[in-house]
Amino acid sequence: MIRLTCGRLHLGLALALWTLPVFDTALADGGSRVVSLGGSVTEIVVALGAGDRLVGRDSTSTWPPEMMDLPDVGYLRALSAEGVLGLGPDLVLAEADAGPPEAVEALKAAGVPYVAMPGATDHAGILDKIEAVAAALDLEAEGAALADKVGAGLEAAEARAAAVTAPKRVLFVLSLQGGRIMAAGEGSSAASIIALAGGVNALEGVKGYAQVTDEAVIAAAPDVILMMDREGSMAISDADVLALPALAETPAARDGRILRMDGLLLLGFGPRTPEAAEKLHAALYPLAG
Repeated sequence: MIRLTCGRLHLGLALALWTLPVFDTALADGGSRVVSLGGSVTEIVVALGAGDRLVGRDSTSTWPPEMMDLPDVGYLRALSAEGVLGLGPDLVLAEADAGPPEAVEALKAAGVPYVAMPGATDHAGILDKIEAVAAALDLEAEGAALADKVGAGLEAAEARAAAVTAPKRVLFVLSLQGGRIMAAGEGSSAASIIALAGGVNALEGVKGYAQVTDEAVIAAAPDVILMMDREGSMAISDADVLALPALAETPAARDGRILRMDGLLLLGFGPRTPEAAEKLHAALYPLAG
């Protein structure tokens, strides 16, 4: 892979960049030592052909697999400014919700250009994020090409979703802790990918991710239970699902319709989102097409 490099921002330019809205990257001129904070941002950097500029990543940046060889600066929302600065970056690219705020402020105060990307859970937002990362890396032409490719994939997913005549009701379960069900409601990233795959989010009257009552789960009557494919202490087995009466009583549990997908693929909302929508659609409608 060809290494693309550029000089550091002048101090005045960097100060101007820090005061811009979080998604404005117009003054960024790329970087030769980039730390990426956020799985989808890292995926975009690699998809733009700039993976060789990366010198560090956060713990959510697990794809492509070779990213695991980079130094890990910690979880996206629990970062240490010292850990990032220790890698000597000349540019930090971050998801909009990177934090905590004091760590972000410390990075800016240290003189490192810091560009936060727009949040994205829909078609337009994904393309905006791609273009923002490309602008920060001074790769606008590559960004336009990638946005066209991903946009075409998203249009295909939307067409598949629109063709579904009997949409499945899908309940996304984020976690089961102490017998309490944390699930995805309206406006959540899980609801967005479910819709893009041609399903319907089963949990109504709840905003975002929230602990829900047994009554709400039973009333949701999902045809499918969807979860992230996790390992270790965060794993949720079929036995865990069936151990909770509210979930065990759902049509999904009775029919054995419990699906798992890689969390970053499913909820990353980056270049692989068309692939995620296609895979989820195929799992929801195995006999279609």
